[in-house]
Amino acid sequence: MTTIKLHNTWTRQKDVFEPIDAQNVRMYVCGPTVYDRAHLGNARPVVVFDTLFRLLREVYGAGHVTYARNFTDVDDKINARSAESGRPIGDITAQTTQWFLDDMGELGALEPNHMPRATAYIAEMVDMIGVLMERGHAYAAEGHVLFAVDSWKKEYGKLSGRSVDDMIAGARVEVAPYKKNPMDFVLWKPSTGDQPGWESPWGFGRPGWHIECSAMSQALLGKDFDIHGGGNDLIFPHHENEIAQSRCANPDHRFARYWLHNEMLQVEGKKMSKSLGNFFTVRDLLDQGIPGEVIRFVFLQTHYRKPMDWTEEKAKQSEATLRKWRALTAGVEPAATAAAAVLEALADDLNTAGAVAELHKLAASGEAASLLASAQLMGLLTPALGAWAEAPSMELTPFADRLAAAREAAMVSKDFGEVDRLKAAFVEAGLEVRMSKSGVELVPTTGFDAAKLEALA
Repeated sequence: MTTIKLHNTWTRQKDVFEPIDAQNVRMYVCGPTVYDRAHLGNARPVVVFDTLFRLLREVYGAGHVTYARNFTDVDDKINARSAESGRPIGDITAQTTQWFLDDMGELGALEPNHMPRATAYIAEMVDMIGVLMERGHAYAAEGHVLFAVDSWKKEYGKLSGRSVDDMIAGARVEVAPYKKNPMDFVLWKPSTGDQPGWESPWGFGRPGWHIECSAMSQALLGKDFDIHGGGNDLIFPHHENEIAQSRCANPDHRFARYWLHNEMLQVEGKKMSKSLGNFFTVRDLLDQGIPGEVIRFVFLQTHYRKPMDWTEEKAKQSEATLRKWRALTAGVEPAATAAAAVLEALADDLNTAGAVAELHKLAASGEAASLLASAQLMGLLTPALGAWAEAPSMELTPFADRLAAAREAAMVSKDFGEVDRLKAAFVEAGLEVRMSKSGVELVPTTGFDAAKLEALA
């Protein structure tokens, strides 16, 4: 069996992956808070852990891997969106949840085995909070229930590599008079007015963010499971707090054994932000005509533990490469297994960049069947994602010949006005114009519009 090695945030080294039960490999990944469209940065962990899901299924068998990714559908951001828009909270979360699934589906992401909504696990959260209070790890104060960090101070901070004292200074913590320690975090808080809430032993209220994932992962995967993942912005405080409450509620269990975190995304070398005008959603790119497969391919060319820079040039190059690969594999049956070198790269801490390099080698040597099987292991060149690359029904040869004739005439007259006009018109119609000594080639891009060409006929 292929040996998988993963960089474990907990141990700060690359560890050999040894599942608790090879017949039931379990992975939990923190999903979105559903109040709006997913931005491009939200898509990176989806693609990263979808690729890991595919690798685990390849190595252990599809029926022996369980993947859970949650939806946070109770949150102050959702409440604020409801207050701003006047729409019911349930309508907002239902719509944005479906938006997320649709957009990630267009990136080729498989749906996890479980996609729990936080609001469906309130009882489990209340039970876990009750256990923490019984064990002396939580306390009630002014309608809130808080986790007492001092009760687990010796272990708190191991994931992020910080001491409690260091974390207090400038940390992302809410200062509140009812806290015994500034680092204590909310497990339950009171709800008033039109805020969503549920009855509990501590009054009408709603859960804090951190308890949600602990309760849902335990309910679906057990008190011990193999992999917990997410973006590295979740290491502290979210994942640190998950570990604290889960281990304290279940002191004889380890919770997750391997912690994986992906780096953040940049746009043209800068952090994505609305103030810089480089903030966009996955749907924005899709609506611009950039195929989901191209977005996925751009992501996979950077190792998940390195910052990923989205650029227009990378998107163009990725589109061109995928077109060539789809042409090479057209009508070909995939090989029975992925190429050993591709599987080896992925098994080495999910080295997708190295795996892509191996795909290029397979393409260069004309090994179409192996290329197809290997790419599909990474969620590329699948039939479901291929519609964008299908050749247009319009015959382009007459237009290429027309531009070639105009160029020949211009070489004599030295007047290139008609050549420039035709080139501009072709580009406007969504064609890439390639001119060389051997002739003219017109290649349709994702924005190809046959109607614009017909106007030139």
